[in-house]
Amino acid sequence: MTYSTPTQGTATRLPAASWEEALITGNGRQGVLAHSMQTQIRLTLSHERLFWPREEPLPAPHTAPALDELRSLIRAGRPRAAAEHVTELARTEHPGYAHTRWIDPLTGAGTLTFIPDAPAWGSIHRTCDYTTGVVREELPNGIRHDVFASRADNVIVIRLSADHELAGTLQLAPLPGEPPTPADTRLTSTPHTLTLHTAFARTWPTTPTGYTLTCRIIAPGGHLRPLEPGRLHLSGARHVLLLVRTTVTSETTPAPGDPDLARLTPDFDTLLRRHTAHHTPLITRSRIRLSPRQPHPDPLPGEALLAQGPTPHLMERLVEAGRYATVCAIGELPPTLQGVWSGTYSPPWSSGYTFDGNLASAVAALHPLGTPELMLPVFDLVDTLLDDFTHNAQRLYGCRGILVPPHASTHGRHNHFGPEWCLTLWTAGAAWLARLYWDHYSYTRDPGFLRERALPFLHHAAAFYEDFLTDDGFVPSYSPENTPADSDSQACANATMDLAAVRDLVRNLLRAHRILDLPGARRWAELGARLPRYRIAPTGELAEWATPAGPLDQTDRHTHRHASHLFPFWYEGDPAFADPTLRAAAVRAIRARLAWWRSAASDEMAFGLVQLGLAAANLGLATEAATTLELMATRYWRPTLVSTHNRGALFNTDICGGFPAVVAAMLLRSREGRCDLLPALPPAWPEGEARGLCGRGGVLVDHLEWTPTRMRARLRARHTTRVRIGLPDGATRVVTLDPDQAVDVTAPLTLHQ
Repeated sequence: MTYSTPTQGTATRLPAASWEEALITGNGRQGVLAHSMQTQIRLTLSHERLFWPREEPLPAPHTAPALDELRSLIRAGRPRAAAEHVTELARTEHPGYAHTRWIDPLTGAGTLTFIPDAPAWGSIHRTCDYTTGVVREELPNGIRHDVFASRADNVIVIRLSADHELAGTLQLAPLPGEPPTPADTRLTSTPHTLTLHTAFARTWPTTPTGYTLTCRIIAPGGHLRPLEPGRLHLSGARHVLLLVRTTVTSETTPAPGDPDLARLTPDFDTLLRRHTAHHTPLITRSRIRLSPRQPHPDPLPGEALLAQGPTPHLMERLVEAGRYATVCAIGELPPTLQGVWSGTYSPPWSSGYTFDGNLASAVAALHPLGTPELMLPVFDLVDTLLDDFTHNAQRLYGCRGILVPPHASTHGRHNHFGPEWCLTLWTAGAAWLARLYWDHYSYTRDPGFLRERALPFLHHAAAFYEDFLTDDGFVPSYSPENTPADSDSQACANATMDLAAVRDLVRNLLRAHRILDLPGARRWAELGARLPRYRIAPTGELAEWATPAGPLDQTDRHTHRHASHLFPFWYEGDPAFADPTLRAAAVRAIRARLAWWRSAASDEMAFGLVQLGLAAANLGLATEAATTLELMATRYWRPTLVSTHNRGALFNTDICGGFPAVVAAMLLRSREGRCDLLPALPPAWPEGEARGLCGRGGVLVDHLEWTPTRMRARLRARHTTRVRIGLPDGATRVVTLDPDQAVDVTAPLTLHQ
């Protein structure tokens, strides 16, 4: 068997013990998990809208009348009582709150297998080509499949082939195990189709009513014989084409069947060319090299690459792997916790959209690495949830504006909380999303987006904080998912994340009003003046809680996976940290949290390292930023180069966006009017290059290259603008950039060991 790894892609010799060890491909709407073993080909299909109806959306608990009481409990040093009171009120109001209510989970649609009549044991060869999205798995007996998810035709295209005649059973089946709620599932077979149709027994207006998975089979010269529902026997063909699509239906979109499958050209190469015209530009728009240039690269399989440890070559391969997974996971909707893939009825945390960290990590590299159009599904999703966000604000706190829950899938009602995980007290979600809206304008310089989509959302977000803020700040509050060291509850006052996110929202509102020449900016300046100040803890770190809450000191606890108080450094940076004392406190906070991540106690939630890495890069801490990458690279990737949530466990794709974002932030730091080149370059990367980096203010870094002694860059901008360029030697240059005339910048470079 000839073994090779795609130049831009990955490979593994290891069979898949489960779907979590799959190679992946997808077009954002349809997903494929390729998890074959030596004796059979296994492909699990999924769809971005296949959220299985599990819990009826309930009104958010009506705690607004009790808000004064909740605030009094927190101010009196009884945060646990406040968190428990919210749960008691909810359970009294509706019996559905007697248990913790999860969001509707993203589940797989079904699994297609091919079981050869004559299986063999031996080596298996599995590859994924990122530039085309084609996954190939070859069994020891020479039977292989190639599969991709077409962006052009919204269909899964599978080619089975061998150097001999194929003989075996094609089978379509539901996922193993019990679904979350009852459903009517029917399998049918004809000589050229396999179909799985599922109708959910319980649905609500926001959920699917069911789905249909249809497989059309074209076997030139072969014979297909139905065996039983969902199974066909294949013989006599050397290659077979399968066209597969999952169609999710709802009350407003009845099941259409799949007539398009019959009209598609039954030719693998033709369909692949149509697909790559859409897919390949998204993958190749940017490229990062961190290791010495190799004239004839010989890429290693994933397991051998990981075994070498955190080399620069591994880092650049993981950037590619992460970008590929993110591109494949974005269609009409943004990535869930598991992207667009699921091989189970019960994914961890129901695999929806987690707004208090995971989603932001998953999309963090889209702007810096030049695919801003893939951010639009985030805003499209938010549009569908705005009414529920408004409902949350009114019911929970009696406020105007919007309140974003930490978890959502088929609706945005704030239904998931409890006395321990008191998520109704987290109010930073809308301000955080507002930053994503502002960044989209800042990177693209699209004034229509700013006026028509970003500014209205920023107004909705800010209206809530106008009503919610008290004279002593954010009470109640929540710093995901940490508990002050001297407290018995996550409920708190004045989480630093809250004030940092709203400070950022106010700055962006003021800028938007100035750019669009709109009145009313004074209102937002007054909101900013009401915000608490940052606090430095007695031990010298930036405090995670800005002010004490009555008798509670709200002492920092650094042994935690989140680093929400570092929000000021994940994006542009807060001007308040021009104060060297505050800046030094932020550095100490990063190092304190990173010390825990280095320990054996740290395990789950890899995107906490993304938070630390982005903050370290923003502050120019090259060693610390590189350490976060090393920890992610050596703990949270399988040999398939698909990431996990815990060390070696739980299929999860949020660091597929976060890892490349940290690397990009170490090479280019940007804010309106300024870009810094190589702000956090570690000694481990003595030479390299990057193409297609993008910065805020519409800056485009077409090419950035460095050696141990010199840096060269070529820059443009989307619109004519003056930009201050920060150079690695500490010097700055002011240049005028425009779309048509590139500006070359060079500077000496010294890498300190």
